[in-house]
Parts: sequence; C-alpha cells; structure tokens
Amino acid sequence: MNVQQTQISAADIVSRRDAGSGWHAQIPDDKAMLRAARDLTKDISDHRADIYWPDMIGSALVGYSLLAGAILVESVPLAIGLGVLAVLALYRALLFIHEISHFRNGALPGFRTAWNALVGVPMLTPSFMYEQVHTLHHKRTQYGTIADPEYLPLALMKPLSLPTFVLVALLAPAALLFRFAVLVPLGALFPPVRQLTWQRFSALAINPEFRRRPPEGDLPRRVFWLELGGMLWSWVLIGSIFAFGWKPLLVALAIFSVVAVLNQLRTLVAHLWENEGDAMTVTAQFLDSVNVPPPGRIAELWAPVGLRYHALHHLMPSMPYHSLPEAHRRLVAALENTSSYHGANHAGMGVLVARIARNTMRPRG
Repeated sequence: MNVQQTQISAADIVSRRDAGSGWHAQIPDDKAMLRAARDLTKDISDHRADIYWPDMIGSALVGYSLLAGAILVESVPLAIGLGVLAVLALYRALLFIHEISHFRNGALPGFRTAWNALVGVPMLTPSFMYEQVHTLHHKRTQYGTIADPEYLPLALMKPLSLPTFVLVALLAPAALLFRFAVLVPLGALFPPVRQLTWQRFSALAINPEFRRRPPEGDLPRRVFWLELGGMLWSWVLIGSIFAFGWKPLLVALAIFSVVAVLNQLRTLVAHLWENEGDAMTVTAQFLDSVNVPPPGRIAELWAPVGLRYHALHHLMPSMPYHSLPEAHRRLVAALENTSSYHGANHAGMGVLVARIARNTMRPRG
C-alpha cells in the first residue's frame, strides 16, 4: 500500500524549523498520515497478556535478584556490574507504569494490582502517580502548554537547565522515601499537609507550575491503599538500618537513583521541547516528539517498553507497546519519503541531546 502525503513535506518542516520560534503553530494536520496510522494498525491494537505478564514479572524478578547480589557481594567491581544490570532490569519493570496509565477499562485484569505489589510500592512509585496525570499530556489542547504536567520548553531555556534537569533526578528516591514515610502520616493528621502533598508531590510531572487536581472515579480508593502500602514499606526500609546496617538501603537507593537519572535522560530526548506554550495540532505534537527506530539497538535499553517510538505513541496513545515496532514498519512502508511521519525519526540519544543543547545556546530575541 502506498499513501500519498498531501499536507506538508519533510522539506517544509525543516524550512519552518529553521525559520525560528513558533514553527509548531504553522503546521497543519497531516491527514494522510493520521489516516494511515488509524487504518493500518487496527489488527494489532489488542493488549496481549502473554507478553505483558512475563515481561513485567521477569524484569522485576531479575532486577531484584541483581539488586540482592549487588548488596551481598564483597567485590566492589562485581557489585557495580550487578548494580548496572539491576538498573536496566528495574528500569524496564518500572516503565510499565506508562502502559498502565493508558489502559482502558477491562484491559489486562489484575495487571495494575500485580504491578503495584511487585514494582510500584517497592520502588515507592505506585501507579496513581501517573494515572489521571499522564493522559493530560496527550490532550489535544494541553500538550506543550502551561497546563501540560510533562512539558517544559527545555530547548528554549538556558544551557545550565539541561544538566540541572537530569541531575536533580538523583534526589528522587530520597524524596519519595520522605513523602511516604513522613508526609503521608502527617497528612492523615493535618489536612493542609495532605492537600500540599497531593497537589505538589503526587504526580510524575516536570512542570513546576502543575498542581494536581483531586482524584476522580475509582482512583481515591486506590490512592488510599497504595499510600498505606507505601508508608508501611518506607518504614520497613528505614527500619532495615537497625537490622542489617546501612549498606542494603544505601545500595538500593543508589540503584534507584541511577534508574531515576536514566529515566530523566530518556525524558530529555522524548521531545524536542521547542514549543513556546501555544496549543498545537496533532501533527505538530507528533513532530515535537521523538522516534528512535532500528537499526540501532541501544535505544531499547534507555527507552524500553515501546518508548523508543514515543512520537508514534503520541499518534496512537492506546496502542500496546509490543505493537509499536510493527506499526512503525507498516507506516514507513506505506508513506512516501516526503511524509511528515519521517520527520519524527531520529538517530539516537547523543544526536538529540546535542540538538537540544545547541538550541539552548542560541541568542534569544
């Protein structure tokens, strides 16, 4: 099948980008691309339990086994090697929170509960921290605006903003431990603390202006039990110091900190971050997002669970992660080389970081 792209060519996109700020607002929707994304992928839209369950459980169990090895071995080089492998496995397990945030009612019964028990609560990042938050990032009228919890115009900020953005993630595990061990019980006693904790410290957001609204639907009950579980687990972690000494907790926090930094690096290159706050068309949102498709393989380590196809995910947010590679192959084969679809495909993390860094160094009018 060959689909002609009629809205805007790749050359036009490059020209408009080079023209300077505000180029996103000038991009009309590429109806041919949107139609192809809809029509060519209907048969691969089901969430397959035989892929989700083994992948999630296997990643978590391998990660915890490697974490235990890093704690128990005496050799520092071996501990570091086991720690690096633990980071990759636990990072993959953690990123299923992204899939869960897009689950429709009835998709994979029991998966969210199992993930929270195995990954979310033990890593103090339960699913409610992304549910009813991440979907705001996909709203047509909110993406890239001040109302988007997951957007900052990083490419338009000062150069030091990039290393600061990445390195602040090192503090995430300690901050989460404090949230659940201290703020949750205080919030149960003092409503203002509870309100502050919910609005400011209960969402995986990067926009400092974002304030979380009260939970809706069946989420309040889930929040109660997950916060209770997180609070009890945080006390267990702190109490482990008296039973086993500092080493286990410090090694675990170090590994979780590296997981957080790796995720922050992925976030840094998930978009081009060049929007100045205006509402954007679906195609403009797609082109401000990033695919890092094969033949390179390393992207599967730093952007697992389908996130190497982040731009494609913005076209089809409900598409399960295991179907995104096939959807990408079909669209590449079907769309002309001049299609705007190819404008979101990039070579790798290094190229993207360099692009954003160069943009931060441009003089601003």
